[in-house]
Amino acid sequence: MDIADFFDTFFEEAEELLSDMEQHLLELDVDDPDSEQLNAIFRAAHSIKGGAGTFGFTVLQKTTHILENLLDYARKGELTLRADLVDTFLEAKDIMHEQLDAYRSEEEPNQEAFERICQTLQQIALDEIGQQLDGPATPAAEPKASPAPSENGAEAKSSQEKVANSHLLVALLNVEDKDRILLVEELEQLGEVQSQSGDAKRYEVILKSSDSADDIEAVMCFIIEPDQIEITTIEGVTEESAPAAPEPVASAPAAPVPQPPAESAAAKASPAKAAAKEKPKKAAAESSSIRVSVDKVDQIINLVGELIITQSMLDQTVSDLEDQSVGNASLQNGMSLLQRNARDLQEAVMSIRMIPMEFVFSRFPRVVRDTAGKLGKEIELITEGKSTELDKSLVERITDPLTHLVRNSLDHGVEMPDVREAIGKPRIGKLTLSARHQGGNILIEVRDDGAGMDRDRLLAKARENGINVSDTMSDEEVFQLIFAPGFSTAKEVTDVSGRGVGMDVVKRNIQSMGGRVEIQSKLGEGTNTRIVLPLTLAILDGMSIKVGGETFILPLSTVLESLQPAKDDMYAMAGDDVVIKVRDEYLPVIAIHEVLNVENAITDPTKSIAVIVQGEGRRYAMLVDELIGQQQVVVKNLEDNYRKVPGISAATILGDGSVALILDITGLHRLSRYKKEAGKKVVNNQNLSSFKEAEPS
Repeated sequence: MDIADFFDTFFEEAEELLSDMEQHLLELDVDDPDSEQLNAIFRAAHSIKGGAGTFGFTVLQKTTHILENLLDYARKGELTLRADLVDTFLEAKDIMHEQLDAYRSEEEPNQEAFERICQTLQQIALDEIGQQLDGPATPAAEPKASPAPSENGAEAKSSQEKVANSHLLVALLNVEDKDRILLVEELEQLGEVQSQSGDAKRYEVILKSSDSADDIEAVMCFIIEPDQIEITTIEGVTEESAPAAPEPVASAPAAPVPQPPAESAAAKASPAKAAAKEKPKKAAAESSSIRVSVDKVDQIINLVGELIITQSMLDQTVSDLEDQSVGNASLQNGMSLLQRNARDLQEAVMSIRMIPMEFVFSRFPRVVRDTAGKLGKEIELITEGKSTELDKSLVERITDPLTHLVRNSLDHGVEMPDVREAIGKPRIGKLTLSARHQGGNILIEVRDDGAGMDRDRLLAKARENGINVSDTMSDEEVFQLIFAPGFSTAKEVTDVSGRGVGMDVVKRNIQSMGGRVEIQSKLGEGTNTRIVLPLTLAILDGMSIKVGGETFILPLSTVLESLQPAKDDMYAMAGDDVVIKVRDEYLPVIAIHEVLNVENAITDPTKSIAVIVQGEGRRYAMLVDELIGQQQVVVKNLEDNYRKVPGISAATILGDGSVALILDITGLHRLSRYKKEAGKKVVNNQNLSSFKEAEPS
């Protein structure tokens, strides 16, 4: 077992500990701090420090050591917390995160940031408790025996005597020699090793330390498993009765110091009680979850997708058999059972990739706190539906768009406290993040109780920017103007927003995930920005359509309705555009067979079927030959296996083994426009050109 093998585990656990630390700091009431929260923050710092020391991440260890000392004073009530101190602790947490990322990338952490935060924390110690902490030059994270006390030695000793130094028996079970050496060296950083003896099966170390058994175990578990360590308190050991510390374990493993009878008896009596209390908890924790690489999960999902395709092919083969004998009927029953089990397996495997939205929402208390502080606003953040689950790949990609929407609401939406009071609103504005499932989609909303959007102001700004708008546009269309590149109604540029950069990227990123953005707003009451996303990108509910001899898939979430076009409802516009009138709304017509050059398709629109679809907030009428039906398909990335194709988002394999392309609604419309502008007329047959030439009124 090489210690380098545990780097990834340390990085993952340290990330979680830093996240927990930030959450507790944000929730901390500085006027009446909760002791459990302070202890949790201290333990997180302590565990990170221990792991960093074990793996040789010196800068991270030193930074955490100084922060941990301040947190220790805070939890003992010797350091009075204030909002500015919490801000500094959060800044220290950010720098620790940057240091962790640097070590993960095998780079050296930023030395300037390290020295600055250490100096800031040291200054806090001098100002608040009148005492210098252990400087960053000290690599050791915990107090240990020193032959030559420093000038502050008496003072430090006096401080340590306030915390009872206990003698602990640390038993290492089935640990190899090279790892045992590292562990004993780490124990020397946590206290004073007074004796050690044993073999590879059970190696016992007697440690004098002011740290709790839980804290020591947390550090050790970065290297070994929880069931490889037992820590028990030895009662009745005094300074005089404790044996002197031997030479380092690496140089004299064969000459252990005998264990005193008093220690031995106490050690044998104590483990039984401790094991009875602690072992069941550990067993439950171990069985509750495991760490699995995302690549392995993706591989399983891909294999299950292939299984579904194979099952569909078998199912179609069986249904095509002409022999309807009893044997064939049994075969069909077996295939039905296989289909049901395969679908259940697919859903179970897909659920592995689903993680709660809490992973996304948990970072926004910090975003809201920092942004509101810069803007001088008072904001209450409310989160709803944190347990709602979404595919992991989408969770990672939705964070940045959500962050931009939140910052936009705080800057442009919620008014200043004095303004809110003047118009009869509470000084504290409300920002709500919510998530819920709706069919096969997830709805994520960013709501504020601010000023809302001014329709007239948006239209005026659009005209100023040269955007073609009209007063007859619906509210939804007007609100969508904020996603235009370079569009901003801010009167001045701030650190938060105002440059007109970002909202167009937000919309584009969400659309790349197969989603859409909707905005509802009422002047003076607030704005609700809704993001609609598919639950996963691996499986798609689609509508199978036939065009000529080709089968295509339309995402079912984009399909609104289908109808038989009537000649009187179709109009030829200026140029080669054709629109169809559907309940007093004129929709652009896209003939798929002409855009994608499909042969042997129905060319007369009145004999085709018009499928009304929606993409990027607009509606279109797509002409197809036939509607085959609704089915769930496994999405195959076309770019990974071939190349990017205009108008096509992905592909899938049908039950007969043939490949069907999944259509990109907005991509098809852009391709149609591109062909027209390039001089390749899309409308090139008499059937479309024979419609009324007058533009609809």
